[in-house]
Amino acid sequence: MNSFVSFSTVAAIIGIALGAMLPALAMGKAISSALDALARQPEAEKSITRTLFIGLAMIESLAIYVLVIVLIVLFRNPLLEYLPPAQ
Repeated sequence: MNSFVSFSTVAAIIGIALGAMLPALAMGKAISSALDALARQPEAEKSITRTLFIGLAMIESLAIYVLVIVLIVLFRNPLLEYLPPAQ
């Protein structure tokens, strides 16, 4: 049982690391592209900004979903109920 708990903890750590790192990289790329688009067409500022904020909200929701799933795996693992009690 200790190895199972250790494995799920390591999996949760890797999951939250990737779940924080990859959306952060996506946000950086989105902001960089939006700034490039604003430099090329300043008159389209409202449209670019609105689309940027919707995209950033979608990316941020992905990071929140990863956090929720990792917390479920870490604290409410259904497989722990079926293991025999330790003696």
